[in-house]
Amino acid sequence: MANARSGVAVNDDCMLKFGELQSKRLHRFIVYKMDDKFKEIIVEKVGDRETSYEDFTNSLPENDCRYAIYDFDFVTAEDVQKSRIFYILWSPSTAKVKSKMLYASSNQKFKSGLNGIQVELQATDASEISLDEIKDRAR
Repeated sequence: MANARSGVAVNDDCMLKFGELQSKRLHRFIVYKMDDKFKEIIVEKVGDRETSYEDFTNSLPENDCRYAIYDFDFVTAEDVQKSRIFYILWSPSTAKVKSKMLYASSNQKFKSGLNGIQVELQATDASEISLDEIKDRAR
């Protein structure tokens, strides 16, 4: 389906992988990107349940934007196991202006198709998605 604002389509695999993460818990994270012509959002990388948070953050490029989903497991102060699904718009300050504009204009439409997101973040550098920040936002 094409995005009305930016004209960027969403590949069916994007929603399929999200469903696998959300309901079947097959993946720890998913990184999405726009194809080279900025015409379609596609799955770039999927991390299995054993991958670390560092593996996830290392898969985000230093100089380009991405959309990402991270399934964060944690234990509450009451010793209850919980999980939060994070949606992250990764838009580093070093990314090209065209990329930042297209990701920003497609963000709302893409995100709205991912039912079940519990926490949303927009990040311009690694400190904004540090593990401590994720832990704070998960509560």
